[in-house]
Amino acid sequence: MSETLSLSIFTIEADRKPLLAFGAKKYQEAEAFCADERVRTKLRSVRSGGIPVCNDHSILRVRLAKSDERARYHEQTTSRSSLENLAAVFLVDMDEA
Repeated sequence: MSETLSLSIFTIEADRKPLLAFGAKKYQEAEAFCADERVRTKLRSVRSGGIPVCNDHSILRVRLAKSDERARYHEQTTSRSSLENLAAVFLVDMDEA
């Protein structure tokens, strides 16, 4: 039996604040994405309203996205061209780099 898993949308929270929505087929893949040091480095570099969204001491966790977070993810991914290969969508308003 060749069953294909559909893409689930997960959210990374920092200190219980939703930051990033992304797609993964399994919870294990979502946890691995959250644990990736490149993702953590990027999250530590993001500022919203001049304040870092997380720091070295923030507790990051992954969970299934809520309906509004899934909607924002789908809205952002469908509004971008498929050439951009968008893997994640920020759920906070980021400051310009």
